[in-house]
Amino acid sequence: MTIPLSRTQLALFFILLCPVNIIGLWWAVGSPLVMDPNSICRKTKRLAGKQAELCQTQPEIVNEVAKGAKLGVRECQYQFRFRRWNCTSQNKYFGKVLQQDIRETAFVYAITAAGVTHAVTQACSMGELLQCGCEATRSRGPPPRLASVGPTEGVKWEWGGCGDDVEFGYEKSKQFMDARRRKGKSDIRTLIDLHNNEAGRLAVKNYMRTECKCHGLSGSCTLRTCWKKMPHFREVGDRLLERFNGASKVMGGNDGKTLIPVGQNIKPPDKQDLIYSAESPDFCLPNRKTGSLGTRGRMCNSTALDVSGCDLLCCGRGYWDETVVLEENCLCRFHWCCVVQCKKCLVRKELSLCH
Repeated sequence: MTIPLSRTQLALFFILLCPVNIIGLWWAVGSPLVMDPNSICRKTKRLAGKQAELCQTQPEIVNEVAKGAKLGVRECQYQFRFRRWNCTSQNKYFGKVLQQDIRETAFVYAITAAGVTHAVTQACSMGELLQCGCEATRSRGPPPRLASVGPTEGVKWEWGGCGDDVEFGYEKSKQFMDARRRKGKSDIRTLIDLHNNEAGRLAVKNYMRTECKCHGLSGSCTLRTCWKKMPHFREVGDRLLERFNGASKVMGGNDGKTLIPVGQNIKPPDKQDLIYSAESPDFCLPNRKTGSLGTRGRMCNSTALDVSGCDLLCCGRGYWDETVVLEENCLCRFHWCCVVQCKKCLVRKELSLCH
């Protein structure tokens, strides 16, 4: 169950996280409260370089960055909805999680960078930004699945339509997310953050799909027009969750500039893997130091054996069953044009809640 962000919570996020952590800022601007780019830039007075320049010269791009942050918030809460840490957005607790080099923080960095990439690229394709548009395809080779189609089959193809200019979204995400914020003792943390940012962007960039449309008389396909489209963001979230489950623990090398996998016979993580350097708390009990809200009162699945099951989610404390009556939409009908009208029905449900 996702928790809406209040104005007070957002203010606490910003005070807590800035300037230590740029991710905290983007998660704050993901709220409708600050979807006005001018408001976002007023909150980024401590930023410098490319970020400050964009705030001054291209506020419309900053607006899309805010949408991308909001996209990342929603996806994180969806992907972690059945876990002990459910990507909560409650005031200081979230900031405490981000201050640790744990798996959960790695996912937050990655999904935020991916969200910014996705939102900016989408805005380009929709014609909402003057700085970009559809992807230039003149120099691109044939689509992989059409590359082997020879002239004897009588099928011609050409790039057309409006392909997603993911390179532009990738670069803007990198520009906003990858500012080096720390020096000295924090270099290893910075390397980890930058790595996870890149993993998030690649979860969008490396999985572009080819869409084609047939043209011809009587439904024939004598010509195919093809273009590149981004994966749906749910696919991006699913892919990053897989990387979260297989994240690699690393430590800093002696030179302070490299990362080394922890453990024997462990292959170095590639660019798409998520990495972390500290073990996560169990998130079973409330703990302000670690940012854990605990799991008491959380809904669980009494028959599941995975992370949503009561045994794991309730940390072995057990659970109780409760009957609740909820009001839901029912008997919905579509009326031309274009309204869906529903009645309200009372539904009795059995819930399992953690002790």
